Amino acid sequence: MTIRRRVQAFRVGGRRRRGRADGAGRVRWCGAHPGWRAVRMGLVLVVGAVVAAEVAHHRASRAYLGRGAAVHDDAVEAVVVLGFADPGRSAGLVNRRRVAYALRSQRGRRSTLVTSGGAVAGPVPEAELLAAHARALGYGGDLVTETGSRSTWENVRNVIPLIEHAQRIVVVSDAVHAAKARYYLHMQRPDLAARLAPADDHRLGEDLVLKVPTAVLGLIDLARARRLPGPRHGGRRRV
Repeated sequence: MTIRRRVQAFRVGGRRRRGRADGAGRVRWCGAHPGWRAVRMGLVLVVGAVVAAEVAHHRASRAYLGRGAAVHDDAVEAVVVLGFADPGRSAGLVNRRRVAYALRSQRGRRSTLVTSGGAVAGPVPEAELLAAHARALGYGGDLVTETGSRSTWENVRNVIPLIEHAQRIVVVSDAVHAAKARYYLHMQRPDLAARLAPADDHRLGEDLVLKVPTAVLGLIDLARARRLPGPRHGGRRRV
């Protein structure tokens, strides 16, 4: 009797295999369902993006560091945390994470937290949002705010008077953005850039939801920064 469509399950080599009988009763192997192929491809792309973002942040966290930063506990340290454009009156997720990175990046007993960022996207300067969140987390150390900056170039330029005395300078943001800021410090004040020390702003497997978009956008911005020779180029403001 002709069998048009019948699925047979049987064991081959100890595993259950699934086939479909043709008109002569022979079994034809069924290919993978297109939906499952799409799911597998999606998983491969997601895993690839996460791995690439981890590599980008890892490399950025070690880029443009200085060679002469003091490492002893009594060194005067400035930890500069750069703000993210928040539209609200309290720190959003990105700024909260940057504050957490900054606080765990502090070393020694003579450390000052410097928050930087103007009111770019909302009524409250980014620096004040960062400072308020640091205090809310229990930080009771020295803290200075810089509230006039509207770009990363201005962040670096405006904090220079606040960090010139420091023997050790740490710049904190997401790792790729922080690398761009360190690059700008090398351009503006190479003598201070020699004091740059690494921040604890990248840990493997941490904040994966943030790492992928910040890696993509940060690498684009860093590439643009390397092409522009000064604070302005062709009438465009520094990023």
